[in-house]
Amino acid sequence: MSLPPTHLLVAAGILLGWVLLWRIAAWKRRRSLDATRSSDRLLSLFGRVVLTAGLIVGVQWVVIVTAGGNRALVVAVLGIPALFAAYALTKALTVKTVVDTPRVRGGRR
Repeated sequence: MSLPPTHLLVAAGILLGWVLLWRIAAWKRRRSLDATRSSDRLLSLFGRVVLTAGLIVGVQWVVIVTAGGNRALVVAVLGIPALFAAYALTKALTVKTVVDTPRVRGGRR
């Protein structure tokens, strides 16, 4: 049984089309998973931030209510978390230039 060249070309085209469709579907699945993973990370970060903020506010409230007359304790309870928050915000909002970041590639110049 001999197949004409046109049938072989059509079969090769169909096979190539299936491979391309399979690769495109895999690429879209990977992008969808990456997007889901990044939104999960954002939600997890948001939850941890809210929980930590609630814990800090709770401790501050307890100290202010119970030891309102002790000014040094109130200043410490309000000031220390403010210092940590200021450090985190400053670090997050500081713009890094290309010169500031370390080189990733190996080798010397």
